Order: sequence, then structure tokens, then C-alpha cells
Amino acid sequence: MIKAAKDILSKIPSSVSYADVRIVEQESEDIATKDGVVEALESGSSTGYNVRVLQSGVWGFAASHDMSETGVDATIKKAMTIALASAKYKMEDVQLDDQKPIKDSYKTPIAEDPFTVPMEEKMKLLLAADKAQRVSSKIAVSQASYQANKEHKYFVSTLGSEIDQEIIWTGAGIETTAVDGQDLQNRSYPNSFRGQNQTRGYELVRGLDLVGHAPEIAEQAVELLSADTCPTGEFDIILDGNQLALQIHESCGHAVELDRVLGYEASYAGTSFLTPEKLYDFQYGSDIVNLTADATIPGGLGTFGYDDEGTPAQRTYLVKKGMFQDYITSRDTVRELKKANPNYKNSRSNGTVRASSWSRLPMIRMTNINLEPGGEEGTGKAWSLKELIGDTKYGIFMSTNRSWSIDDKRYNFQFGTEIAWEIKDGKLGRMLKNPTYQGITPAFWNSCDAICGRDEWIVWGTPNCGKGQPSQVMYTGHGASPTRFKKVKVGVVKW
Repeated sequence: MIKAAKDILSKIPSSVSYADVRIVEQESEDIATKDGVVEALESGSSTGYNVRVLQSGVWGFAASHDMSETGVDATIKKAMTIALASAKYKMEDVQLDDQKPIKDSYKTPIAEDPFTVPMEEKMKLLLAADKAQRVSSKIAVSQASYQANKEHKYFVSTLGSEIDQEIIWTGAGIETTAVDGQDLQNRSYPNSFRGQNQTRGYELVRGLDLVGHAPEIAEQAVELLSADTCPTGEFDIILDGNQLALQIHESCGHAVELDRVLGYEASYAGTSFLTPEKLYDFQYGSDIVNLTADATIPGGLGTFGYDDEGTPAQRTYLVKKGMFQDYITSRDTVRELKKANPNYKNSRSNGTVRASSWSRLPMIRMTNINLEPGGEEGTGKAWSLKELIGDTKYGIFMSTNRSWSIDDKRYNFQFGTEIAWEIKDGKLGRMLKNPTYQGITPAFWNSCDAICGRDEWIVWGTPNCGKGQPSQVMYTGHGASPTRFKKVKVGVVKW
């Protein structure tokens, strides 16, 4: 396919400033069970390509599944036409960073290809996990799900780059709903919104032991029906890693997307409070808060070899010892940032541009946005969760996201979790239902005073991040361990 991509590239007029071609082959599987039956069983595949040209200082983009000579010629013509039409209304020329040509390949390391496991075996596992949730007559809904995706991408550019990649990711999870009168409670394992997802093979699904965990999760859902409601007030809270992952995604990851900062996403996804003048001069969090964008972590859902502009995967500090350090960038935004803040230190993209399919334009997307674990690189002590609870006189331990809301600048937020426990005199006490907390992003992260260590640090997968017009759903990852925040507003609190 690299040869086919090069053949397409060779047809693009030499008058363009730059051009690249991506051929993408995609394969997917989805299975969902509900109340003892297979509710959904889907498999699909898709192959297509796109052409991106920089002509007269603006981008032109077109995509097609027609790889005939006529189809390729029409696609190139469309991309060129879009660029020439757009050039009439440009405010300034697009300028790319400097990049060296790369010839390489990358493949997600896996132990077991999920697409070679018989479909019957997968359905049998999910149905068993579904059945194991039925521990009480109060269980109203039992669900299990599995998904797998494979992308083979071939990239060539006029720089001379030739890159082929095979990315595989897999995920699975269960969810129980218990009902008693007007009260409804959910419990999910290992996370809400389709469980855990990573760039791993079917070994991830086997390791989750959905059947073994199902009874405990279902029993917790039933117990929540009679649990006390989470108290309202200002408390110390400990967020479990699976909840903290979404907190990072919403209040950190989206806030550092440079295209949002520059206004490209304002009409749909919003902007960001992290404006360019804040670089290197803004206390985003406490001095133990270190946030990274890292596309190199084994298993991360945002892990790859090269982004869709051919830029190598990288690890970048976004926040270091609490101070705001960088954005996630593309080849055509780093120079715009330099204009907005002449003190910006970087001159090249940090490799975060991806598209959800061959038919979509690549854009800045989160890779793995992580809160680095305690005990490493100036993050303070490497706490264990047991030690962290023992060090808390009174607080709330919250786990597993249930709801979230955040403004379009990523500044004011409110989150709800499926379950919580009261912490009293250093011990985990009564179960609490309907927990919520709220805050302002920099104040919240400045209240962070303890982070659990590497032993409890997990890269959680978020496979449903929406952005762009037309909309693109992308998969991202977030490394997190249980973390404590001081004096957070819990419940419905007046400001």
C-alpha cells in the first residue's frame, strides 16, 4: 500500500508547497449483551484514502474510496479546487514547522489478535458476565460489552516520508442497574462508558475477568439503593484513578488543545482558559502536579508510532511542578503560537494530530494525557491508597464516573460518580450514593496534595472523545492513580 500511496502522491501537481497522502484500512467488532441476550453484534471494514495539499498558503483536503485512476484524479482535483477557492479568503498563509523525512513502520505490540478469537467465544464470555450480575430481584438491567478496532495506515508526503502503522485496540466492560421504586443506581466495571480500552490485544479482555467481578459489582448496585446520600459541604476528597482519568480529559486535555486556544473549535467544542500569555507564567496546579502528553506509553489508547502528519510520537510536559508548560500542537499551529507568545520555546509539532478515519481531516487530538504518579520527578511521596485513606481525618472517596458538565473554556466543572465511601479517622466507612463535586479548574488542581504511586497508576482508555465539524470520535488515554484534593465543594453547594 505504500507504493499505492506514492503513486497517488506522484499525481499531485508539483506547484503545491506541500502534500501528503494517507491510505487507511479499518476493521472493527462490537458485541453488546443486555438482560441475557445478545443485543448487538456488528463487524465492519472500510478502506479509503485522502489527499491533503498546501497550495497558495491554504489547505485543500479531499477523500475517497475510489482508488481507480479516474477516482484518484478526481480526488486530487477536488483538493486543489478547495485550496484555490479558500485562498481568496485567507487572512494569512499557513506555515509548517520543519520536519525531516521518515521511513519507518510501527505495530501495536499484542499477545493475542482479537480478530482471531472466535465470535462464539466472545459472546459466551459476555453472556456469562451478564448472567453473573443477576444476584438480586432488584437488578433491573445487566449489560456487557466488547469492542475491538484495527487500523492499518500508510502515509507518504512530499518531504519523502514513508510510514506504515498497524494500530490495534481492544476493550470490554460490564454495567449493572438496580432499581427500587423511584431510585435507580448503576455500577460499572472496570469503568463506566464501555469499560477499559487499551492498545492491547484480546489478552486485555481475558485479564479483566468480567465474570469474576460481576457479582460484586451487582451487589454494590443493590447496596447503593439503601445507602445514605453523599453529604453536602466542603471536604477533602480522594478520586479513584478511573474518575480522575475523566477529570484529566475534560479539564486538562481539552484545555491544552492548541486549535481550541486559537479559536478553531469555538463554534462546536469551545475554546480554553489557557490562553497563550499564560505559558510558563501560570500556576495551573500545586507543585506536585505534573501533566504529560505521552504517545509512547505501552498500552495507552493514545499510543502510536507516528501521528497523521508523520511526526514521531513524543512525551511532552504540559504542566511541570504545577506550572503551565505547553500545548498539544500540529505542524501548522506552532508558528501561530510563536506569534501569539514570542517566548514559546518549541519550533516543532509534538505529534498529536490524528483523524478518526480516511474520510476525515487530521486535527489536534489528545494522545495519552497523564497525571504523573507520586514519587517520581518531583511529584512528592508515592502514596498507596491505603496510606492515603489512613492520612485523611475526614473525607470522601469517589469512584467511577456517572456524569459530567464543564463550560466551553474548561474552567467551571461538576462531576458525579457512581459510588463513594465516607472516610472517617483514616478508615473507609459507610457507602454513599449520588456523590457529586464541583470546582474551578486551576483552584481544583492547586488543591492537589497527595498522589498515589506507580503501583496503582493505570492508563485508562476514553474511546468516545468528540471533536470537529464534521464530527470525529477519537480514542484517547489517561494515566492516573488515586489522588487527594483538599477542601473541595461536594454536593449542591452555593458559591
